Amino acid sequence: MQEAAHGTEEVNSSIDDVNQGAQDTGAAATKVLDATSDLSRQAGDLKEQVEQFLATVRAA
Repeated sequence: MQEAAHGTEEVNSSIDDVNQGAQDTGAAATKVLDATSDLSRQAGDLKEQVEQFLATVRAA
């Protein structure tokens, strides 16, 4: 009986570890998504600025 109880505790501990790992992975994925969105916005801004610069150079 004690071995079964100990085994159950180990399984529960492992499940808790997996749950924590999943939560950490989800949090990291959210940060990556936020960073990707910000980078995409910055790329769009840069593209617009380059296009304006080139238009100015062509007009000169």
